[in-house]
Amino acid sequence: MLEAVRRLGYAARFVSGYVYTPGLAASDVQSTSAPGATHAWLQVYMPGAGWMPFDPTNNLIGGTDLIRVGVARHASLASPISGSWVGAAEDYLGMAVDVQVTKR
Repeated sequence: MLEAVRRLGYAARFVSGYVYTPGLAASDVQSTSAPGATHAWLQVYMPGAGWMPFDPTNNLIGGTDLIRVGVARHASLASPISGSWVGAAEDYLGMAVDVQVTKR
């Protein structure tokens, strides 16, 4: 969708972050993404309105369900995490990450 929008002459950018749907957090309803899951979508610059989020995966336009962490021209430039490892391979014990999104 990013390239299609650009082909139509609009400025567009890749966005990486989290999607949170409050209704899904409290229910057993199957969704295309879990509450608090990492996710990607795009923003399109609309003259007069500014940067508008579009999420074709979850059929969202605008709204507050998308939590932006990184923005870039291309997906390869929006790495959500980066770092390095120093030590022997057998020293690595693993890593677990749990993201929980709550309403303030």
